[in-house]
Amino acid sequence: MSKNILVITGSPRKNGNSFAMTDAFIIAAKAKGHSVTRFDAALNKKIGGCHACETCFKSGKACSFDDDFNMVAPLIEKADAIVFTMPVYWYSIPAQIKGVIDRIYSLVIGGKDIAGKECALIACCEEDDMSVMDGVRIPIERSAALLKWKMVGEVLVPGVLNVGDIEKTDGIQKAAALAEQF
Repeated sequence: MSKNILVITGSPRKNGNSFAMTDAFIIAAKAKGHSVTRFDAALNKKIGGCHACETCFKSGKACSFDDDFNMVAPLIEKADAIVFTMPVYWYSIPAQIKGVIDRIYSLVIGGKDIAGKECALIACCEEDDMSVMDGVRIPIERSAALLKWKMVGEVLVPGVLNVGDIEKTDGIQKAAALAEQF
């Protein structure tokens, strides 16, 4: 069955390692017949954090504070699956994509039925210690559980820093294989 997959990226480096994995996933997902939309949260987008004002959808948009989150909110609503891709910066989720994740709250407050989606994570980090990924993996897994989304897979690749380092790993192949889970 063909699915509508939204890929939300959190890297400001167009040629970076997480983008290489993202591209591999998208190519493989499209080859499987899925529709894929990409939203690059860290490239020319302005997305602030949640203000907890709880005026979500009062203005007709997901957020009363009109920034680029209002571009991605309708995509999240209509997607069958969400794939978050990012590098790990300072042991956590990069700020640009964190704003998107935090503001998904507006869909909950706005009474939007977003349960039942599938979710996956693609991430990489400089250090070789896999526990460095916990600052990304655990919040995504817990957010998915809270939203009643099914985690279908994770591709977590340590030990990559410089552009092209991902080529020395199996990260690109694993990201492409992740498309099989949808």
